[in-house]
Amino acid sequence: MRVTISGPPGSGKTTVAEIVSKKLSYELITGGKIFRKQAKEMNITLAELGSVAENEDRYDKMLDDYLLDILRRSDNIIVESRLSGWLCHLNGIEAFKVFVDAREKIRLERISNSIQNRKEEMGDNLLFKMRERAESEWERYKKYYGIDYRDTSIYDLVVDASYEGAEDVAGVIISGLNLWKRTC
Repeated sequence: MRVTISGPPGSGKTTVAEIVSKKLSYELITGGKIFRKQAKEMNITLAELGSVAENEDRYDKMLDDYLLDILRRSDNIIVESRLSGWLCHLNGIEAFKVFVDAREKIRLERISNSIQNRKEEMGDNLLFKMRERAESEWERYKKYYGIDYRDTSIYDLVVDASYEGAEDVAGVIISGLNLWKRTC
């Protein structure tokens, strides 16, 4: 069984994916960690890598090809990334596709609260940087793949995580997965 968890920065998707992974004993692959590692290896910030990726598709394609390979050959896995649901949809890979969202104010608070882990997002105007990152990704995915990753029509479950705790959201996802499995 493949599960993809997507959503905007600060939506809680990584935290929720970690909980679901533990509860189901599924391996977890996190696209954001891979992209951050790439930035660190290049000795640049995540925002700088995003800027580079706007002009050079190889960074996004490298990550997406890696995730696609995992999705094609693995079972009992959770892949958390902005495009994991879309990658399955576009490539005919059967997966339970989840989109986790939250109101912008809540996402900003979450990013601000986890700033120690997100040093590349520090600055005087965190809201501007969050919006800038989201816009950069939207433009790249539209340009490289012709998709709007904010289009939730391809997902099996869309969850608003604005006011629910991560454990509750994980429970909703697991319940949704169980229902989805019965219809496959």
